[in-house]
Amino acid sequence: MRPGGGEKGGSGAPAEPADRVPPGKMAYYGKCIETVIKLLDQFKPEKESPEQFLEAAATSLQTLRPQEQAFIMEVLSGCLEYRKLLTIVVDAFYVQDGRLCLWADYSLFEVICYLATFQLEELGFQLFCSIVKSQPVHKVCKFLGFLFNPLNLGSWIKDEWSLIYETTHVKEHWINPLMRWQPEVQELINQLQGALTNQPPLPKTKAKVTEPKEFNLTAPRPRAIPVPEPVPVVAKTRPVPRSTYWPPKEQRLLEMTKRYNRRKAEELLLRASVEEMRCAGSRSRGEPPVEDSKKKLRLRFPPRIIKAPKLTFYRPNDDSPVKLNTAAILREGALYQRQVERELQRVDKLMDGAGDLSEFLRWQRKMQAKDREEQLATGACRRLQGKLSHEEAILARQQVAQEKRQKADRKKEETAELMQQCAERRLQEEKSMKELVEQVMETQKNVKVAQTKLLKGRQQMVQEVIEESRELLQRSAEAAKEEQRRRCELISQLRALETQPTRKGKLVDLTQIPGYGLEGEMSVVELRERLALLKDTQRCKEEEKRDQIIQGKRAKSRALQDTVEQISLCRAAMGRSAALRWEEKKAQSAAAGAPSRDERVLELQRRIREKAAERRGQAALLHVPAPRAARPKQQAQLEAQRRLELEQSRERRLRALQRGGSARGPARCLGAV
Repeated sequence: MRPGGGEKGGSGAPAEPADRVPPGKMAYYGKCIETVIKLLDQFKPEKESPEQFLEAAATSLQTLRPQEQAFIMEVLSGCLEYRKLLTIVVDAFYVQDGRLCLWADYSLFEVICYLATFQLEELGFQLFCSIVKSQPVHKVCKFLGFLFNPLNLGSWIKDEWSLIYETTHVKEHWINPLMRWQPEVQELINQLQGALTNQPPLPKTKAKVTEPKEFNLTAPRPRAIPVPEPVPVVAKTRPVPRSTYWPPKEQRLLEMTKRYNRRKAEELLLRASVEEMRCAGSRSRGEPPVEDSKKKLRLRFPPRIIKAPKLTFYRPNDDSPVKLNTAAILREGALYQRQVERELQRVDKLMDGAGDLSEFLRWQRKMQAKDREEQLATGACRRLQGKLSHEEAILARQQVAQEKRQKADRKKEETAELMQQCAERRLQEEKSMKELVEQVMETQKNVKVAQTKLLKGRQQMVQEVIEESRELLQRSAEAAKEEQRRRCELISQLRALETQPTRKGKLVDLTQIPGYGLEGEMSVVELRERLALLKDTQRCKEEEKRDQIIQGKRAKSRALQDTVEQISLCRAAMGRSAALRWEEKKAQSAAAGAPSRDERVLELQRRIREKAAERRGQAALLHVPAPRAARPKQQAQLEAQRRLELEQSRERRLRALQRGGSARGPARCLGAV
């Protein structure tokens, strides 16, 4: 089946040793392997099947000898059969060790991998060596070293092949034989690499070397020694200004703005609450309006440039119109209709004897109040924990500042030493650069003469190119004139053909039937009459459809008007209920404003005071200006000032409410009389 069979499965004389392979046999195997590689490159798996490709390859190899045909067809069929296994190994080789190899050698590596994996036992090691030596040695050595690496064979190659075939079959028939042949193959690789390193270099033809001749020029004057440049003195760095650790001016302005805006908001809130209560109360016809009380309630503040933001309050009786589309009207009408049906069902259940949920709702409100108190206490604990962590952070920041100051002193000493070394190194570099400049100036003396010679040669080349281009232009102009003359002749012939007289068509009778023998055949006049009748009937149908659409739209608009009226009634009822809920919520929020006396809050406040005292004592012992230690003190002062302002605003609000109540009391008595 294969030419020159090996010692284990061939039909012929035993093969020669690996180091004494005749060059004729190497060329013979090299030719066979090249044929297999060409056929593999021609194979396209997406266009033809392996069987068809093998038949076409067998017909193309009819000119070769039978032994060569058998060897080539066996290797080609094996490569196509185990293509998946070979592709796994070759792709991994290109990713790891063969990144610099050409993709044109992909089929060569596939053939070598097939022979080493599936045919090494049958061919014999000597015949395999002769096949390997017939190919490019450096490529084959790199691939064989990758394939016969024990780490690759025992790890990922076995795992990848086991995904396609059974693990036992892969290990017994392919992996174990490769591991047995690994020492012999490694010796072959070492032998080939040694032959590559010991190969003498190719003889080079000795080229003529241009011998430069020295120009007869006058010697230049010696250059004057330049004055050494002064060593730059590093400027002394300025210390960090004290203002860096002070709180910025913008923060104080923001605090003043916040206080002014808060006072303005309290004034507006107080005025709105008083006006709402005054409008709600009844007043007799002869009683004068309460203007003095409003003037007394107006607070006086110093004038400020800052404008207070406008506040918006809830208005329960805001009846501003809202334009709705049809879908929104129908959706809202359906929502209110479902609410009405749900309320009717609840009333029916109550009439049938169902229980009332009022007790459950009272219990639910009570539990919700407890949950709110717990949430407020938790929030206060969270804020106090933040303050406590802030105090601890200030203590840690003082320690870090002291450590940084010590590191900065050490860093300044190291920087001074480095600057001195840098100045010495710069002087040495300047000396070396001056020497280098002198050498370059000496080498550039003969540049001008060489430039003039080069310029003359280029001018001569330009003259030759100009003459050639002039000849080409003349030829192209003559060809264009010939083409123009030929086109003029064609145009004159076409115009002569157009001037010849032509026959006109015959007259057409529109009332005559063509007579082609088709079913429903008619004349043009009859066709026009029938089309006019069809247009009239279609116009009548469109008018009827238009009338139906108008009637449907009118009915839909009437239904929408009824739905809008129902929606307006339901909105009024919902607005009244929302106003009642708002009053209840406002009363609950006023009741929940009392300060909490939770044990966790008191414990956190005590710990904060202890940490603040510890921080102040540590700052006094260190005698170090703490850049951010003044901030908690300012915050404490601001918090105390805010509490005082809040208490004063509450007192003013109570006085205003009492005055408003005393002013409305006589009016109610008069109304009762």
